[in-house]
Amino acid sequence: MQSVSIKNVEKTFSNTKELGSFTVFDDISLNIQEGEFVSLLGPSGCGKSTLLNIIAGLDKATKGTIYVGDHLVNGPGSDRGVVFQEAALMPWLTVLDNVTFALKKKLPKQEAKKRAEEYLKLVHLSRFLDSYPYELSGGMKQRVSIARALAMDPDILLMDEPFGALDEQTRSMLHKELHDIWEKTQKTIIFVTHNIRESILLSDRIVLMGTRPGGIREVYPVSLDRPRDTSSTGFIQLEKEINSVLAKEIDKVMKEEIGDGYSR
Repeated sequence: MQSVSIKNVEKTFSNTKELGSFTVFDDISLNIQEGEFVSLLGPSGCGKSTLLNIIAGLDKATKGTIYVGDHLVNGPGSDRGVVFQEAALMPWLTVLDNVTFALKKKLPKQEAKKRAEEYLKLVHLSRFLDSYPYELSGGMKQRVSIARALAMDPDILLMDEPFGALDEQTRSMLHKELHDIWEKTQKTIIFVTHNIRESILLSDRIVLMGTRPGGIREVYPVSLDRPRDTSSTGFIQLEKEINSVLAKEIDKVMKEEIGDGYSR
């Protein structure tokens, strides 16, 4: 497992047609411990996904540095696995072949197959090894995507709103699946979400990011016992506390977009 150290990171986009140059966030510093589950929460446009992409090495910071363990991040690496909102499976390959595709580049064929089967079993898809993506539900596709990322055995799992497009029942089921996977593998997980309840259910800490030019507004440790009860007093109090701060950040976004006439 590996820790993540984010030091004074800024991201500025230059010369866009609509806004010219603008800073998404500035001076973000955060340390994430080995095996920790951390959620990035905040309004649309605050830079959650951008920060995740910089950690993944898919984008570059304008200023600052990110270390995974002792290694400076300057591009993608096998120590980081990424799960996106869309499963992005190859439709012409079976479930098993989607997971073994990248593994075959680093492992013998039979060993790659065995590892893929192990992780598909972990996400309860052993009965669907020979199915094609079009035969799967949205939740099942995301489970294949998670298995594919885990099969590469990364130290860190980066998840960009992986359940955002799913219905509430499927999302609730996958919360439990992800929690169980995290407990079994002890991977470091950084999880982007818009959903306060989701972040409390899953996280050790919740990092609330503010509006553009954003940064870290608050960090909330979640000390509630697992598995978490959404009806407990502690859960409800934390949800209200986070919602109160997040609502103010959303108001800033709406006033920026609509003008002074906006009223919540």
